[in-house]
Amino acid sequence: MSVKTYRHTTVKDALRAVREDMGPEALVLATRMVAARGWRGWVGMREVQVTAASAPAAVRAAVPERRPADTPPPTRTARSARGGLVARLLASGLDRAMAERVAASASHAERRAASLPVLRRLLASQLEALAAGDEPYARVEVFVGPPGVGKTTTIAKIAARERATRGRTLGLVGADGFRTGAVEQLRIYASVIGAPFRVARTVEELDKALAAGRHSLLVDTAGRSPRDGGLRDLRRLLGGRRGVRTHLVMAADTSARTARRLLDAYQDVRPDRIVIAKLDEAESVAPLLAVIADCGIPVSYLTTGQQVPEDFDRATPAALAGALLRDDEWEAAVAAC
Repeated sequence: MSVKTYRHTTVKDALRAVREDMGPEALVLATRMVAARGWRGWVGMREVQVTAASAPAAVRAAVPERRPADTPPPTRTARSARGGLVARLLASGLDRAMAERVAASASHAERRAASLPVLRRLLASQLEALAAGDEPYARVEVFVGPPGVGKTTTIAKIAARERATRGRTLGLVGADGFRTGAVEQLRIYASVIGAPFRVARTVEELDKALAAGRHSLLVDTAGRSPRDGGLRDLRRLLGGRRGVRTHLVMAADTSARTARRLLDAYQDVRPDRIVIAKLDEAESVAPLLAVIADCGIPVSYLTTGQQVPEDFDRATPAALAGALLRDDEWEAAVAAC
């Protein structure tokens, strides 16, 4: 069995090259985005790299016979259908472990048809443990994370969506004392939404704001190192309070290596949930979600852009499946396989 690597600008072109070179029974082993070759890579352009292996001779020689609809399919055909489904899932960005679990949960008919709605349902069933879903708000919801990941906008989306859909008021607390712009941005959002707003530039002011709030509070913190003294003080303040939930916000295009580093770095803050932000800027959220699955922290929210409150959703199993299995990527994979 020979193993080869193919690089093209799109998933569809890469899989077509695999099929033309190795035949329709070729096995896709891995699919990932890499820097483009030559000058295109120097300017930041990327391309798809597919690693494939030729099928064993016994598999290539096996040509399934046409049988009546009520005749059980032969084992070899079932393996072929499962392998084809795994290849399509890999091509759409899923990691191999997840692709294998989804394929194993599918019936023979589902593997052969492999329509997008069916695959989303199967994938959603595998993601139930990762989705926090529509859970009640804690007394205090704190959002932490590195700079520029969208904490302030995420908080505004949550408050605006809750006010628009349920008529519920959530209080906003600007605890980012290091970026005046962030505090003013949140103040403007609060004014538009009609939400109570307080600024807490010190731990003492935050303590007073939490004690005075009559509604559930969304707390926007500074995007600083988790080893910074300010976050350590925040942890000491919140550690003795009941009804506090902490969300670690990470951008969807965060690499697996960086995600692990962030989870280790923010371990002292003890995040209860993870927010995946900026899905619209990521080629695939699969690497990040694989790391999140390993750490076992549920995902609370997904955000896809700057519009408030439209570009936002609760992290349900269906929403996570949709983020992983994008329509355009899946259709390209199906067309090429």
